[in-house]
Amino acid sequence: MSEIKIAIITDKDFETKNAPPFPKPSFISFENPLRIQFVSTHLERKNFFEDKRIIKMTPKKIDDSIIKLAHSQYHIDSIKRISSMGGGILSDEVYITPDTYSLAKKAVGGCIEAIETVLKGIASQSFALIRPPGHHALKERASGLCIFNNIANAIIYLRKELKYDKKIAIIDIDNHYGDGIVQYFYDDPTVLYCSIHEFDFSEGDFGLIDELGQGEGLGKNISFPVPAGSNNDVFYEFLDLVEPILHEFRPDLMVVAAGFDMYFADPVGNCKFTSIAYYNFTKQILKVAKSVCDGRIAFILEGGYSIIGIPYCIEAILKALLLENYNPPEFENIGFSDNIVKEEVMKIKEVLKKLLIPYWNQLK
Repeated sequence: MSEIKIAIITDKDFETKNAPPFPKPSFISFENPLRIQFVSTHLERKNFFEDKRIIKMTPKKIDDSIIKLAHSQYHIDSIKRISSMGGGILSDEVYITPDTYSLAKKAVGGCIEAIETVLKGIASQSFALIRPPGHHALKERASGLCIFNNIANAIIYLRKELKYDKKIAIIDIDNHYGDGIVQYFYDDPTVLYCSIHEFDFSEGDFGLIDELGQGEGLGKNISFPVPAGSNNDVFYEFLDLVEPILHEFRPDLMVVAAGFDMYFADPVGNCKFTSIAYYNFTKQILKVAKSVCDGRIAFILEGGYSIIGIPYCIEAILKALLLENYNPPEFENIGFSDNIVKEEVMKIKEVLKKLLIPYWNQLK
């Protein structure tokens, strides 16, 4: 497709529904309708929706049978039941409101629409501006602010309903490891999962560098953990590692789990990314995609809780997709340099590369 067409999939419900049952400063209160409100307002102010290259679309309407492809009936029924009762708290990291079930189902539909739109050639790339996020959701339960696993559900839908059997690469740039996505595809050689995420090296957690997949999927799970304080340069080191792997894997489709909680002002993450990092990342990943899969990329919103920062991060991505220059806001003109962190990340990168060399010729 030579003409640029970018689809933005969203719905007013994401801007108004499923508000947290209590105010800040609780952790779970950061996942709220303002996230989408601020992005939509920012894009309108910047005249994105007046650009003929931008197609605004709504989520695909789906029923429970689609959700059941990725989740147990018990999990689906539990979310539906607690929503109908008025809401509740499932754990320290999950809240339920009367709107949760319907909105979470709509988020899955938004993810499916974003991916199908790209595969059908309606748009060259897409961005699903949806919530709640999904990459922590497990087959049997909600987890980490996530109700249903939007990306995993969409991929399984492609496989089972549309008989789409080609290779898919997932690049997860959320601040947290997508442990939910990983459990679906850990032994699947047709799905490459690459994640950069903040990691607490003082305690055990998911997302260590030796989590490489299993069985036929060995080498297809790439986990790049980085310390708190990581800046834009660290993001580029991650891209430097995965780019040759993407060229070798040659996916037919690329899906970006677009979380923005590595942004320097995010209330949840502890990294120091600025919006220009997302612009440069998108420019580079688009270049790779044009080489291996005719530019087919679907960006799916995951985390990112700075309502001031996330609009600029998404603007940066869209500017890169439109092949336009991006000017970061003045307040981001801060010098984040940390040589100690950079040295630590380079060691992590070298060890991870050695672990991956047996599976990827391009790394040798």
